[in-house]
Amino acid sequence: MIIFFLHLSFFLRNFKNVETKKNLQNFFDFCVRQVELSIREIGYGDATINKKMKDYINLLFSMIDKIHDWNNKTNSQKVEILKIYLDKDADVKYILDYVEKYRVFLLKNTFKNLSKDILNF
Repeated sequence: MIIFFLHLSFFLRNFKNVETKKNLQNFFDFCVRQVELSIREIGYGDATINKKMKDYINLLFSMIDKIHDWNNKTNSQKVEILKIYLDKDADVKYILDYVEKYRVFLLKNTFKNLSKDILNF
């Protein structure tokens, strides 16, 4: 789930000044609904789902806050941010390289292109 939220945080960061708030909100709502449905499919009850969703949303907002000025950070600062969220055994340098490639991918694509199967334009 951490990797999903890492992707989502960079996605939202990338398009926050490019796309309308309504479209971003609809995309965010869709993603949150999908996470909730996944948790339900696992078999958790309503009380557990509410707690997990609160934890997941707090995690997402924490990531968004930490990556806000990602472009102005050094690689070592980026590694430290990733270490906050990843397992201690994770290959953080590999993940940093992956995140940088993902950021380039986002820059080369439009919001509409990446969300066309989710949102109705």
